[in-house]
Amino acid sequence: MMKISTRGQYALLIMTELAQQPEDKFIPLKLLSHRHNLSVKYLEQILIQLSKAGLVEGVRGSNGGYRLVKKTDEYTTGEILRALEGDLAPVSPAKNNVITDSGNDEYWNEFAVVINNYVDSITLDKLVEKNNADNGWMYYI
Repeated sequence: MMKISTRGQYALLIMTELAQQPEDKFIPLKLLSHRHNLSVKYLEQILIQLSKAGLVEGVRGSNGGYRLVKKTDEYTTGEILRALEGDLAPVSPAKNNVITDSGNDEYWNEFAVVINNYVDSITLDKLVEKNNADNGWMYYI
């Protein structure tokens, strides 16, 4: 079963929060950590992966923190999840085993296409819109 890890889920949550901030503002790691009741170390690992993928930038120091590097409509939830999870295929490719030999490769390939098309169709700005509609509020630091 394909399962998105808590790291992937928190990556989407943190990216959604960063998307709600003014573009030029860096949000301190400690503040993000406190808001989501996560250890600084755990959250930093997630943000480092997002940074290596070119999705956020971080600055150290008293005015430091993290911010998005692109406009919210330029991110897809698929690229965010892949930065933490890797490939989003429902089954791993295997050669010469029962699963591959059973002739269901086309089904699994089509399933992977559906999953990837869906996560790539949802942009970060649309995710923020939906969250705000569901919660009825938006906050800025």
